[in-house]
Amino acid sequence: MTPQDSGSDTGSQNTVSDLADLKNLSTGAADPASEAAPASAGFTPVTSNAPLREQELDKQGRAYATGRRKDAVARVWLKPGSGKIVVNGRDQEVYFARPTLRLVINQVFGLTDRDGQYDVIATVKGGGLSGQAGAVKHGIAQALSKYEPTLRATVKAAGFLTRDPRVVERKKYGRAKARRSFQFSKR
Repeated sequence: MTPQDSGSDTGSQNTVSDLADLKNLSTGAADPASEAAPASAGFTPVTSNAPLREQELDKQGRAYATGRRKDAVARVWLKPGSGKIVVNGRDQEVYFARPTLRLVINQVFGLTDRDGQYDVIATVKGGGLSGQAGAVKHGIAQALSKYEPTLRATVKAAGFLTRDPRVVERKKYGRAKARRSFQFSKR
């Protein structure tokens, strides 16, 4: 038995040179010298071969999406406009009084350089203000990727299309909270 036979039970003999030949065949290059030629000639590789999605709009020309965070659910409509954001019938400065929450909502527009180009109408239910702001952000990101499919890769790379799965852990019996014990009393 030779050292080459010990690694395979099928009886086929593969060597390193065979693997190099397979690599050259799969890339379409005849030899390693021709592989480096396109890179030096200013060739830029294609970043994504994924097909571009179609624009999804309703009859009024708006993109609709649902955003979720913690217990909050936001229904978001996006349309071209002056950058006005209305949440539950109130302006965003009134509904989200804390500047950090407004900053969370506008992250998507800042990332894609679309500040002041879209009007947003959102209705939010459930959860607290922080969860609602995260839900609106998630909805805006989804709707923007439906309105402008070319921005989907940018928004997805930033992680805005992913629903944040973290939720509050439930309280257990025999405990003060989810994990906190009651205060120990020696006497």
